[in-house]
Amino acid sequence: MSVIENTGSWGVSHTRVPTESRPGHVALIAGFYEDVSAVAKGWKENPVEFDSVFNESRRTWCWGSPDILPMFAKGASGDHVYTHTYPAQEEDFASTDASRLDRWVFDQVKSFFQSVKSNSSLGASLLEDKNIFFLHLLGIDTNGHAHRPMSKEYKENIGLVDSGVADLVSTVEEFFGYDGKTVYVFTSDHGMTNWGSHGAGHPSETLTPLVVWGAGVQKAQRVNEVQPYADGYLQDWQLEHVRRVDVNQADIAALMASLIGVPFPVNSVGVLPLLYLNNSEEFKAESMYTNAIQILEQFKTKMSQKKETTLSFLFTPYQFLTESKQVEITNKARILIQLQKYEDISLCQTLITRSLEGLVYYHKYDRFFLGCSVVMGFIGWTSYVVLVILKTHSGLSRPPDVVQKIPSRKLLTLCLCVALLIILFLLVQRSPLTYYIYCLLPVPVWYCVLKESGTLTDLVQSAHSLPLWKCLRYFVLVAFGIELLVVSFFHRSVLTIGLAALALWPFCSGLFSKAKWRSLSWFLGCLCLAAFPLMPVVGREPNVDVVMCAGLLILLTSFCYLWSSRHKTPLHTSDRPQFVMLHVAVCAYVPSLTHSSLLQKQGLPLMNQIISWSTLASSIVIPLLSSTRIFHRLLSILLSLTSTYFLLSTGSEAVFPPVLSWLMFAWINIEQEALLAQGVAGRQEVSSIDFAANIDISRIRQLKLDDIRRSYFFVFFIITAFFGTGNIASINSFDPASVYCFLTVFNPFIMGALMMWKVIIPFIIVMCTFETIQVSTQLSSRSLFLIVLVISDLMALHFFFMVQDYGSWLDIGTSISHYVIVMSMTIFLMLLSVLTHVLTSKRIILWRRTKIHFP
Repeated sequence: MSVIENTGSWGVSHTRVPTESRPGHVALIAGFYEDVSAVAKGWKENPVEFDSVFNESRRTWCWGSPDILPMFAKGASGDHVYTHTYPAQEEDFASTDASRLDRWVFDQVKSFFQSVKSNSSLGASLLEDKNIFFLHLLGIDTNGHAHRPMSKEYKENIGLVDSGVADLVSTVEEFFGYDGKTVYVFTSDHGMTNWGSHGAGHPSETLTPLVVWGAGVQKAQRVNEVQPYADGYLQDWQLEHVRRVDVNQADIAALMASLIGVPFPVNSVGVLPLLYLNNSEEFKAESMYTNAIQILEQFKTKMSQKKETTLSFLFTPYQFLTESKQVEITNKARILIQLQKYEDISLCQTLITRSLEGLVYYHKYDRFFLGCSVVMGFIGWTSYVVLVILKTHSGLSRPPDVVQKIPSRKLLTLCLCVALLIILFLLVQRSPLTYYIYCLLPVPVWYCVLKESGTLTDLVQSAHSLPLWKCLRYFVLVAFGIELLVVSFFHRSVLTIGLAALALWPFCSGLFSKAKWRSLSWFLGCLCLAAFPLMPVVGREPNVDVVMCAGLLILLTSFCYLWSSRHKTPLHTSDRPQFVMLHVAVCAYVPSLTHSSLLQKQGLPLMNQIISWSTLASSIVIPLLSSTRIFHRLLSILLSLTSTYFLLSTGSEAVFPPVLSWLMFAWINIEQEALLAQGVAGRQEVSSIDFAANIDISRIRQLKLDDIRRSYFFVFFIITAFFGTGNIASINSFDPASVYCFLTVFNPFIMGALMMWKVIIPFIIVMCTFETIQVSTQLSSRSLFLIVLVISDLMALHFFFMVQDYGSWLDIGTSISHYVIVMSMTIFLMLLSVLTHVLTSKRIILWRRTKIHFP
């Protein structure tokens, strides 16, 4: 506080999403916002090597985390960036004192300056200019994750850093003889929420402190007027009387480069914050002019690249910064500086603003062209699936004398010609490989659509015989339902509205009068599940006692089910799930033991870790050992997967699988009543269904309009499983405490894999239910999957139009193709379908009792 009020300047640095360590440090040191594709390498390796302030310096010494420092050393030319890191095992969230990471850094820096006294060559290097000392202090972040920012450990760590910085400044100044040539920059790569997470766009994550003092820095300026900041920090920190200067995070790289007198990093988009500088007006004007030229060169490079890959008569330059305007602004700014009119540097700021806008313009230059290709692909694929459904299940019959309007050979030739023209066009423009995927994929899709155009013709001709009002009613309901699902991606609470609407289905369809208890079960299950999207995201308020309550709840419901079904479908002795139920009880108690051990600073107990990993490994195998009869197999799947889910839970989300399973059980039963109401012949009782039984193909029926409802329910429940507890609603809902039963040492890949499995478990519960409904309703899984695919494609297309900044997905060289994302999601669902089928219909026989007859 004394530095802010007396010797330095301060402000708030505004970061960008994702608020994670790597992109934050790249913005700070290199001055640009890295593409999120770096996550594919764990944000440890550089997808593309880049320039940085470290690289431009004469020498840089770094101390801190092995996850951050190597990326700047690897990207530096020559051998002038020296890193000193502690072992990765030290990043332990269960550590007795995570602040030791920061203490290690301060001790290492002090030891470094002590060693200089006996190393003349190193001492001479330190006395040169343009040197950087970088201290990465991870202890606060680790304590924030492990104990929350309002904890005693976190506040003590802040005190340690404050005193450590003060001691470090004294050490440095003493070494350099108080020559006044050292500048200090104190900031953070990201913020943190009150529940100890970061990654999303909450203000507590995107707003970070910036304090700068020392050589070349403007000292604190007193102000009397009200400052234009409404975030409340000035009042909370009682700093209304000290001038605050906010910056973008990338601006700090430009500031550091200017303070030590090195070139701005090549790809920096940071704007030099002049109010932090205490220098002559000439220096500020020249620095601003250099900053403008540096960003302008990036604009010119981007423009030339786009111009080279676009036909001249199709190229549209950025109108606000044409070549003539570039020359005009730069010449005028240069003349003003030569005339010593330094106060008129607004031209440089205008040039920077327009250059940055131009970079965005060329970055998204092909958004309309590629967007049309994506839309054509989506529409074509959806149309083809709809035509296949109509052809297979609508019962349309075509007279044998009807000839196709477009012969297949001519149609194939036409499509090949179109594909060839597209390839030639892209070759002439020297477009990247991803453009070929965007533009060529719609061609075979529309070829398939046109081949099936006869089905559409037949449908139009037989429209008079269709229940048009019923079809129109279903169309309106599906359109409203898709809109609701898409909006739920932005507002989780919308799922509550959807579940409340689904709860009324038995009453609106007339099922309540035929199955009162099952309808009430469905109604209450929907309402209970509707509460979860209204709850805070996972991780805000950990409460392991809720996990034990969830374990008791699922055990109670399991006992009730087994007791009620003992006469209808008695279990064989080898199939009784007592062991699995005992295992569930143990797993519900393990998080409490682990949490207690960590609170007492005793680390992760080895036995808890063994139980956790063995449970994870056996969660897929255990269901394969149980009976294949429908409810017994579903119960076994639920118990085995829920055991793992409990180990990955910290609070109220542990109740989610039991409530979801209750609703899924009610869904299975009430669909049987819906079949009975439809008068489906040969309906089989659910309790008598065996997953392993051979399916009679002759009994597979055609699609009905109610199957659209079943498919929509499935998609809705998948989205609810996805966002119900906030596990993926935003990155900042990830809580490292969720994996403490498995490991406490920071490992992003293992932690990410465990969290992904936690998210998949509700998916599997929903998909097993859908598999059961498909079997019990005597409908081909391929047919239902096609309907699900149509609904998903319509959602994706609608989502595509809703996202305003979709161009950024379409023109980033290192980003994943939009089609690849959609295909990956489809493949993901298909793999889950395969896993679901294996879990429900397969069985491993480890031992069988046999009788031996002797002659």
